[in-house]
Amino acid sequence: MKEMTKKIAVLGAGSWGSILASVLVENGNQVMLWTNSEEQAKELNEKHTNEHYIHDYTYPKELITTLDLKEAVTGADFVLFAIPTKVIRPVAQQLLEVLKELSIKPILIHASKGLELGTHKRLSQVITEEIPEEYRSGMVVFSGPSHAEEVANKDITLITAASQNLDNARAVQKIFMNKYLRIYTNTDVIGVEVGGAFKNIIAIGAGILHGLKYGDDAKAALMTRGLAEISRLGVALGADPSTFMGLSGVGDLIVTCTSVHSRNWRCGNQLGEGKKLDDIIQNMGMVIEGINTCKAAYELGNQLNLTLPICHAMYNVLYNDADIQEEIEKLMTRPGKSEIEKYDEC
Repeated sequence: MKEMTKKIAVLGAGSWGSILASVLVENGNQVMLWTNSEEQAKELNEKHTNEHYIHDYTYPKELITTLDLKEAVTGADFVLFAIPTKVIRPVAQQLLEVLKELSIKPILIHASKGLELGTHKRLSQVITEEIPEEYRSGMVVFSGPSHAEEVANKDITLITAASQNLDNARAVQKIFMNKYLRIYTNTDVIGVEVGGAFKNIIAIGAGILHGLKYGDDAKAALMTRGLAEISRLGVALGADPSTFMGLSGVGDLIVTCTSVHSRNWRCGNQLGEGKKLDDIIQNMGMVIEGINTCKAAYELGNQLNLTLPICHAMYNVLYNDADIQEEIEKLMTRPGKSEIEKYDEC
């Protein structure tokens, strides 16, 4: 028996949101893409392109883009957040008013990676704080080693759908799965969100090493010890340590630390080449999530009394204008440690 078409609202028409919307259309779903940019909506609806974010890609004609949140969400079985971390809360607040008016309870999904500044809350926490249970059927986190550009090219990509309710994770798995996009389910929401958020900090560091002309040994060292810090922080927050050996842990770390598609890596690479952070941010034209996440991780690590030396070094570079080579030397000359440590030890 053929699956019934699902109605899906995708909030955010950046690179990731627009490509996920395209995938969902190709998979036979009815999709409306919401943006607050009139120019972008016009381009997507008339030319079926989104050149500022994805070059040389044609979106399905069936994909409709709208400026009206109510129109996008009307009749939706799923609502997918694919927007920058800093606007998750205000958009969730807008969505709640629409859900109340429409009297519907969609499954909510978020595909963003970061922590809310100030509160240090994971994004699923922010969304569920703003949208009570009576207005949602579930909350699913969609995260893993993925670049919009490669999904657009139909490269093989594997992603995790995480939810405390496994049926909801399976529902999301079903709408996204196809020949080039494979989805795995997980119930460790904390681990999946922490891995997705904190790898961006390490990716900026990997870019810095590349910009400074360090070799593969240094990059491997950074990723390996960076994963140890991600795991240490995640477990302190209640995550399952095994999650960090999966797609949203080591998988996402590898792809973000080694690819020119990563805005975080490109930011770090330019820092390593001697460019100023303010200029990099201004010229990037898109959000560099690792910068704000680094601040949140630094503050959260201090709050939890955790030792996160790489995170601290990155914070000093990004927020205190510290000399990069001096920070690297400090990391390398720390007192000797055992590699195998319990997660609650420094």
